[in-house]
Amino acid sequence: MKIMLVAAEASGDALGAGLAAALKARGPDIALIGIGGPRMAEQGIVSPFDIAELSVLGWLEGLRAYGRVKARVADTVAMAVRERPDAVVLIDSWGFTIRVAKALRAALPGVKLIKYVGPQVWASRPGRAKTLAAAVDHLLALYAFDAPWFEAEGLPTTVVGSQALHIDMTGADPVAFRSARGIAPDAPLLLILPGSRPGEIRLMTPVYEAAAARLKAERPDLQIAVVAAGTVAADVTARVAAWPFRAHLVTEADKYAAMKAATVALATSGTVSTELALAGVPMVIGYRFAPVSYAIMKPFFTGKYATLFNHAADQEIAKELIQTEATPDRFVAELTRLLDDPAARADQSARQTAALDRMGREGRDPSEIAAETVLGLLPVA
Repeated sequence: MKIMLVAAEASGDALGAGLAAALKARGPDIALIGIGGPRMAEQGIVSPFDIAELSVLGWLEGLRAYGRVKARVADTVAMAVRERPDAVVLIDSWGFTIRVAKALRAALPGVKLIKYVGPQVWASRPGRAKTLAAAVDHLLALYAFDAPWFEAEGLPTTVVGSQALHIDMTGADPVAFRSARGIAPDAPLLLILPGSRPGEIRLMTPVYEAAAARLKAERPDLQIAVVAAGTVAADVTARVAAWPFRAHLVTEADKYAAMKAATVALATSGTVSTELALAGVPMVIGYRFAPVSYAIMKPFFTGKYATLFNHAADQEIAKELIQTEATPDRFVAELTRLLDDPAARADQSARQTAALDRMGREGRDPSEIAAETVLGLLPVA
């Protein structure tokens, strides 16, 4: 049996690696091929191109990258035609994977197409549910609130849960993290997570720098750490090195220890908000698009919240500052409120944890469920 996994961003690469490991554990007769990043490569899936070039943010940026994306869609389909997999699992990355799905349906009509992570139609562009239902055979959804949107369009859906809810942080040592960097046990620590896409780093890092500079000037004892995600590590490192105040750089390997050590966090909206909530860190969420892209996209935003646990709880547990609200002044105000009020921090952390429980934190490992579902969709040899 041959299964092709296709991921185009860091988050999808992590999901693909987990699914690959779960599939491999089910027997040596399962061959895995595909498109992915370093995490999937560790599982033996070597991509023919670097997926970093597919990490595109916003409509305008998507138009500029259209030629590149189109070429990589063709490369991906060519691999499938050459390798003839029994199934193709298309992971996250809506813009890229929906194009691959449509092209594969034309090139290989008999191949089973499975989407892993549907578009967040509860937040924007609900019409995508119908588009996806016409393009693939099955959806592996992360949350129970996803399923009704797609099932209403006739797309069979299995809720597997979110891998972000099952991260094992028991080995993450906040005391050792602080000690190794000379951070006193009682010193306030602001952890900044600027994102994992080049566009996010370009748009958000200058704003975070300005906010951190003001906070540092107002409270000299404040320690600042910045996570450099693997896909953008060089860019983040170069930017943070130029900051006029000291900031501790954090690699992916130390990310969870940093989260557990942090007093508060400032994060670009994404999966990382769930990870921070698991670590018990009260946070402020920010996001910016390029102005033209935002003007085009804004009418399509229909959800109340961008952050998953806020959506699950139907309340703004973590403050969201999006686009014109994502300013240094607003970030400083919200972070100051949390830094100055231990009770507010404890209350937000507790409400974040309760929201994670509603999202399925206690369920089975999502990779295991996803692997079972994929294999169950294929005919027995």
